[in-house]
Amino acid sequence: MDCRPVRLILAAVGLLLLANTGLGHAQTSGPAPLTPGETLTYDVYWSIFPAGEMVATLLSDERGGQVADQIKTTARSKGFVSLLFNVQNEFHSYFDPRTLCSRRISKKINEGGRHKETELVFDSSRHLALLDERDLAKPGPPSKHAENEIPACVEDIVTGFYFLRHQPLEVGKEVRVPVNDGSKTHEVSVEVQARERIQTPLGERTAFRLEPKVFDGLYKRKGRMLIWMSDDAERLPLRIKAMITLGSLTGDLRAVTKSTNSSPAPRP
Repeated sequence: MDCRPVRLILAAVGLLLLANTGLGHAQTSGPAPLTPGETLTYDVYWSIFPAGEMVATLLSDERGGQVADQIKTTARSKGFVSLLFNVQNEFHSYFDPRTLCSRRISKKINEGGRHKETELVFDSSRHLALLDERDLAKPGPPSKHAENEIPACVEDIVTGFYFLRHQPLEVGKEVRVPVNDGSKTHEVSVEVQARERIQTPLGERTAFRLEPKVFDGLYKRKGRMLIWMSDDAERLPLRIKAMITLGSLTGDLRAVTKSTNSSPAPRP
């Protein structure tokens, strides 16, 4: 089973309150700064069946004289999906809070019989992405190492969602996001298609409907992805939906919590 679309929903990301305004016009206030201590919790469904949970927490991290924000993302399958294909993933993504450019991302991936540890470092001074990956299911072969050119600022698959949260959105426009997941950098085009009311676990909200063109580019398969981003200062990704051959995978934002104590987690 190809689990990349499942991982995209469970671990990407890269997720409300409105006045009674008419559809088609955005609020005048812009996105608020990202706040360390924020935790987003998603319920993930495969068609109508519960499939898992994803939790993303934004932390502040200051080490070696450098300040970076860290996004810790965990993804867990549940229910009958765990019986078919167990997923237990953990990502740590670090980015510059001033520029929102990613600095590095580490991944611990456990999906069925697939067990990998990946470290991807973005060296902006050398314009290189440095990938080191170990296959824990096959300890004999040497680790994979690869170097690929990148622009001065690039996003990983988690920070890309947070980058979008900080952009001004207008129906009919598009946002372009350079994303690197260890190989070639892809400039993902994100269409702002509509502004509409949707029902969510947090209640009825007004949201921008976005479509990132990630398939047949960043991901080499057919499919579509849609994101509903709240039209308010927080720009919360309320719903993320992937439509692929295996069916529809949907991540619904169930809870938003904020803590004033956002001490950094240890580096993996």
